[in-house]
Amino acid sequence: MLTQENALKFLRHRPAISVAAVEKQASIPSGTIAQALSKGRQLSEKHLVSLDGVLRDYGYRDDLYQKARVVSVINHKGGVGKTTTVCSLGEALANKGFKVLMVDLDPQGNLSQILGIEQPELQVADALIHDADFPTIELQEGLDLSPSDIDLGNAEYQLILVPGGDLRLKNRMTPLLTKYDYILIDCPPSLGKLTVSALYASDSCLITMQPEMAAMKGVNSLLEKIHEIKKNLNPMLEIDGLVFTMVKKNSVHDGIKEAVRHNLPLRIFKTEIKHLVDFQKAQVAGNTISKFATHSEAAHLYTAFCAEYIDYLQFLK
Repeated sequence: MLTQENALKFLRHRPAISVAAVEKQASIPSGTIAQALSKGRQLSEKHLVSLDGVLRDYGYRDDLYQKARVVSVINHKGGVGKTTTVCSLGEALANKGFKVLMVDLDPQGNLSQILGIEQPELQVADALIHDADFPTIELQEGLDLSPSDIDLGNAEYQLILVPGGDLRLKNRMTPLLTKYDYILIDCPPSLGKLTVSALYASDSCLITMQPEMAAMKGVNSLLEKIHEIKKNLNPMLEIDGLVFTMVKKNSVHDGIKEAVRHNLPLRIFKTEIKHLVDFQKAQVAGNTISKFATHSEAAHLYTAFCAEYIDYLQFLK
């Protein structure tokens, strides 16, 4: 039987569907589903029975939401918006009602630090090396963090030596897959063991790219690494696409963006994340962008990117 959780997930993933039309087709009082989407009420069993057939006509299936979508946010160059994207996209997804886990897989621990988690008592390295449960810290409703610090650098070296090192991240995260809708992995700025482990554990990867010449030159080697992992380790791995980050309005950035769109065989998201000082201010304040400046352009950009990303994913179901 259709559950309220899955019904609301389906509608959140398909914002183009008119809630008012669904209510009318299912003979449900106007505003009932909207109130449920805003967590203001519980749908009755009668409502869910009526909804079941209507949502199936729109494409709902029982197997849609059995486990989280695991997404590695990657680029082997540092300072190109990976951490900001994990943090801001994770928050935007949580604000839409999804359950999100952000995994800090960078030994620098930048994601953990900007969210106010320094020297965590339990961290990802403990799960990878010492067989501890995968650590999670609740940041807000629907948004959790698996923290890391410099100890993860030592763990990366040990993963090279232990049997099945590439598999450990995937195996440790497996019990969490039914608890979340999305798991976003903040990968380190390298193509080493940790990034390989993340791609092995992921359903897909999202590339962040600052439109600079050095970044453009490195994208082809990054794509080659992804395809190598897809061929030899994880045949289900897909590339969701590339999002431009830290974009400035000048002829250099415009020219590089145009060259990337014409020369790289992958999806380029339309939403571009501008180079805005509010992102740095939020990190200094130890907060997410939406909490730091709810109505800022920076927050609106990631809300828009989140909507575009969800719209893209619905066509994969």
